[in-house]
Amino acid sequence: MKVLVIGASGRLGAAAAEALADRHEVLEASRSGELTVDLTDAGSVEDLLQQVGKLDAVVACTGAVPFKPLADLSEEDFKAGFMDKVLGQVNLVRLATPYLNDGGSFTLTTGVLAREPINTGVVASLANGALESFVMAAAAELPRGLRINAVSPSVLEEATNYHDYFPGFTKVPAEAVGQAYLKSVEGIQTGRVFSLG
Repeated sequence: MKVLVIGASGRLGAAAAEALADRHEVLEASRSGELTVDLTDAGSVEDLLQQVGKLDAVVACTGAVPFKPLADLSEEDFKAGFMDKVLGQVNLVRLATPYLNDGGSFTLTTGVLAREPINTGVVASLANGALESFVMAAAAELPRGLRINAVSPSVLEEATNYHDYFPGFTKVPAEAVGQAYLKSVEGIQTGRVFSLG
């Protein structure tokens, strides 16, 4: 299969690309890679899709959100997190649907904060929860047998600089997260959130 991994320069994207590369043709895109894309810019997404052509699967490992105490969050902070993590991935699905072959799949990325909050994580919780609801609803309406799922990991073992922000959380190895992306791409499930940790 021909699989596009967006956000491939990050930890999650690299794990997804590595898990998929043994069995599929993987195209890696990011804001700074050989294939460049900015999911907050519909024109950039369209340019990438025209460049890569027809696909069997699209994996999005993207989305930046601000981490601040609720009292310090502005309307602009909420908009920025929503535009980047939520609408970036939602617009990718909207724009890439015509490029997916029949029976193809989308895999989005959410995170543990959709179900377990942390201090300063309000925007991340909002974004992750919104994406998970979108996956559930979009699965019922995608055409041509297309599937959609999300991978929702806890903090990565390898992301040691984040461990202090996630006290008591189960840490998951990047390799296990990569296998969840592989399961989503090769499986038959749709409308599912694959939670790790």
